Amino acid sequence: MAHALIKATLIPEIVRLIAEKYHISEEEAMDEFYTSKTAESLSDTEIGLYGQSALFIFGLFCQEKSRILK
Repeated sequence: MAHALIKATLIPEIVRLIAEKYHISEEEAMDEFYTSKTAESLSDTEIGLYGQSALFIFGLFCQEKSRILK
C-alpha cells in the first residue's frame, strides 16, 4: 500500500518534468512515461525504484528515451 502512495506522489512530478523537457502536453508526457521501461521498473517492488526521487527517476526516463532515439 505504501508503494502505491509513494508512486502516486512521484508520478505527477515525473510527468511534469517530462512535459517541460520535451515540450509536450502532460497527457502526452503521461503516455510516454507509462509506456516506458522506467515506469515498468517503478511498478516492480523488487527493484525498489519507488524509493528514489522523482528527479532520479526522470533521469532514468531521459536516458531510456535517448537510447531509443539513437
